[in-house]
Formats: sequence, structure tokens, C-alpha cells
Amino acid sequence: MQDKIKAIEQEIEHFEVKDKESLEQFRLAFVNRKSKVADLFNYMRDVPNEEKKSMGQLLNGLKQLAEAKFKAEQDRLMQLQSSDSSRHEDLTLPPMPGTEGGLHPITVVKNRFVDIFERMGFNVSEGPEIEDDWHNFTALNFPENHPAREMQDTFFIEKNPDIALRTHTSSVQVRVMENAKPPIRTLSPGRVFRNEAISARAHCVFHQMEGLYINKGVSFKDLKDTLYHFAKEMFHKDTKVRFRPSYFPFTEPSAEMDISCQICGGKGCNICKHSGWVEIGGAGMVDPNVLKNCGIDPEEYTGFAFGMGIERIAMLKYQIKDLRLFTENDVRFLEQFRHLS
Repeated sequence: MQDKIKAIEQEIEHFEVKDKESLEQFRLAFVNRKSKVADLFNYMRDVPNEEKKSMGQLLNGLKQLAEAKFKAEQDRLMQLQSSDSSRHEDLTLPPMPGTEGGLHPITVVKNRFVDIFERMGFNVSEGPEIEDDWHNFTALNFPENHPAREMQDTFFIEKNPDIALRTHTSSVQVRVMENAKPPIRTLSPGRVFRNEAISARAHCVFHQMEGLYINKGVSFKDLKDTLYHFAKEMFHKDTKVRFRPSYFPFTEPSAEMDISCQICGGKGCNICKHSGWVEIGGAGMVDPNVLKNCGIDPEEYTGFAFGMGIERIAMLKYQIKDLRLFTENDVRFLEQFRHLS
């Protein structure tokens, strides 16, 4: 047995590894589970008990010798390969172009939104995209027969009880009011979903930024001053703003917010339908029923809320005429905004 061990030890030490093929031959001969070294362990059952300890030590030493040489030769071949490849690099080839990425224009506008309102004391709140009826509709004062509850406007996942993809981020505001005490000043950015036909001006998936301020003595003037400041910060100081009476179930009184068209400068074009004005969102004073539904006393507190489409703001800010460009992932379109990151 000892003679066999010494003979295999000599073979290992004198085996010459020249390339990957000879390294594989060495592995099969001395490291593999069916190698010469592994076969010797089968003879241990025939070794007398008093010699098994010493013989086992010799066999383990032989196994370690084979494994150590295999690892050393493997490392040596890898170093040779890497040095050869670097030595034969063609320095006349042109360099690989380094493409620098950037933020998506929707992300850029969202970050600008947050920056403007954070300086006015607003924080950011987020919530789930799959909502129940209470947070998406009922708590926001939607009557049971309101058209937004019907299948043509909303992507319902389950019925009775209703579970749907949220149609606005107002559902986040409900969650904030349920879990916080006034004063509340928060922004709710996120994706929303509506069952609408996709066109240059509309999409079934888009992004909203909604704001909420609740405190004692909040008035409609506070709402107008806040949105006047936002419009001039987001666009430019000469931007004009107007409010038109409107209706939303969760605000009373309610208004649509328009700004002077950023593409034609208010002179009239196809984007503003030659009116010089473009609607960017809705706003109003929080309906007392909404405050009551969320556990806030409407006799003590008032508040305002507003909501805008981030895509609409981005289209006006960067003079983009087709909403679908934001989701087509065309690099030619996206790389125009790389400098905005």
C-alpha cells in the first residue's frame, strides 16, 4: 500500500501541465472521484486496524498534494492567458463609446414638483396602487352611482367588495388623514390607472402629483397663492394662471387650474385649441364630508387639495406634443433629456 502511494506521489510531482487539455488529464487522473488517488481509499478496508491511522494520514497527504498542484497549475494558466490577451491588444482600434444614462423626463418633472413644494413645507407620502372602495371612492365622497365607479372608467380587480387599480393618488391622502393629526401638509406622487383609449393626449397609465394641506383657518386664498407660486417656479415668472369653477366630489368649492400656453405664449395654437390657455389640474377646498370620513373635525379644521398630471406638466415644460412618447422607450427621444439629470 505504501509503495502504491509513493508511486502515485512520483507521478503527481513529475506530471507536466502545458495547457488546458493536460490540466484536465491531471484532474481526471489524480483529483477526480474516480482517480487513482480515490481508488486507494477503497483498499483501506484491507489495512490492519493498527496501521489504519498512519495509512490514512499518508492517503490524505497524497490527496492534498494532488489538489494543491491542480489549483496551482490552474491559476498559472489563467495568469498566462490574461497576460497574453493584454499583450496582444490592438491599440489601433477605436475606443468603445461610453454611453451615459440620464433620468426619464417624468422623473425629472416629479423631482422638480417635490423640490418646489418641499420648500413650502410639504412632505411626500406614498400608498398602494391596488386600492379598496373605501380609500379610492367612498371616503372621498363619491356617491354610489357616480360614473367613476363603472367599468368604463376604472380597472376593477374584484367586485363585491370592490378592489381596483387606483384612479388617483387621492387615496394616499385618505390614508394620511386617517393616520395623522392636523396640521397636515403632504404630496402624493405616483402611477394611476384609468380605462381610457390611448392617444396623443390620454393614456390608461399615467402619473399624478396631488397635494393636501389641512389646518385651522385654511382658505381658498391659501390654495390660489400656493398654486400661483408653483406655476411660476415650474415654468417661468411670466406664466399666467386662472381658475375656473368646476366640480369634484371631494372638494367644495372646486376649480380647474389653467396656465398660459407654454408653446405659443398665449397667442393660440393647436395644443391650447387656439385659446391661449391649457388646463393642468384640478383643485378646491376639502369637502367637510371627506374630513369627517377620515376622523377630522370639519368644524375645527379646513383644508385644500389639488391634483395635476405629471405628463401634462412635462409636455408643456418641454414642448412635447404626444403623450405616448413617454412610454415608448425610444432612446432617440429619451437622450434629449439626459442633460436634465
